[in-house]
Amino acid sequence: MTTVALKPATFAQALTRALRDALADDPSVHILGEDVGTLGGVFRITDGLAAEFGDHRCFDTPLAEAGILGTAVGMAMYGLRPVVEMQFDAFAYPAFEQLASHVAKMRNRTRGTMPLPLTIRIPYGGGIGGVEHHSDSSEAYYMATPGLHVVTPATVADAYGLLRAAIASDDPVVFLEPKRLYWSKDSWNPDDPTPVEPAGRAVVRRTGRSATLITYGPSLPVCLEAAEAAREEGWDLEVVDLRSLVPFDDETVCASVRRTGRAVVVHESGSFGGPGGEIAARVTERCFHYLEAPVLRVAGFDIPYPPPMLERHHLPGVDRILDAVARLQWEAES
Repeated sequence: MTTVALKPATFAQALTRALRDALADDPSVHILGEDVGTLGGVFRITDGLAAEFGDHRCFDTPLAEAGILGTAVGMAMYGLRPVVEMQFDAFAYPAFEQLASHVAKMRNRTRGTMPLPLTIRIPYGGGIGGVEHHSDSSEAYYMATPGLHVVTPATVADAYGLLRAAIASDDPVVFLEPKRLYWSKDSWNPDDPTPVEPAGRAVVRRTGRSATLITYGPSLPVCLEAAEAAREEGWDLEVVDLRSLVPFDDETVCASVRRTGRAVVVHESGSFGGPGGEIAARVTERCFHYLEAPVLRVAGFDIPYPPPMLERHHLPGVDRILDAVARLQWEAES
């Protein structure tokens, strides 16, 4: 039996390795965005790539997000595989017209004859002490735009595997990177070239019997921490990491909820009009006769992102998650 050499790596290092391997494996892959070349990106995810592959493969652009994405659309139409970096979540909004009008619609508009193999990397979410425009959770906008795939990794291995799968896809992928996880570490085999397949599948990170925590991206570590803390209350919580928001893995999610009979959706995005509402509706429609209590949500508050000193109150934490689980227990018994 061959022993696999696991090494400690950060989430950011796995992303960098995925981009490097994609550039090395496929000459059609190009990286563009603000400061991705000489500087290596504001979070240094593209560090060293321009030096290794040349500034024609990894290059800086003006500070014009609509122009960056519009350029990438043209590149993809002509057979390249561009990977765009939007420097921060809220900085991507000026490019939304390009996204909704062209990126999401091109394949349908051409009756399938012109796919857009385009990956849009967006650092998103809070937890880093950033201010407004630097900590948004904008996933609901992309989920509500038909024609896009929307994925978000939460582990070092998935950072690599999901990004490789996104770049290899012939459909446009919005690749949401949780900023607070960039410096998280895990043991990982950096020489494993396997993308995450099949795309669009959730995974159970922790098995349990009392209730299911449905989450993704930056909220996964919080849910795992809450599941450990719940043991003191006698609750055995299952944790499902969605990984892909579009397409959505109803099969894995509903199988978990049918086992436990209770569910809480956890995310940083606001509750009203947020991803949790859609997820709760899908679970309720498919699992109604298995549910012992309504599907609950633990989310960010319905406000613009607060100042750094207040973000610990704004973001879902262990106590708020456990309060929701307690409500599930009470409503099931009442």
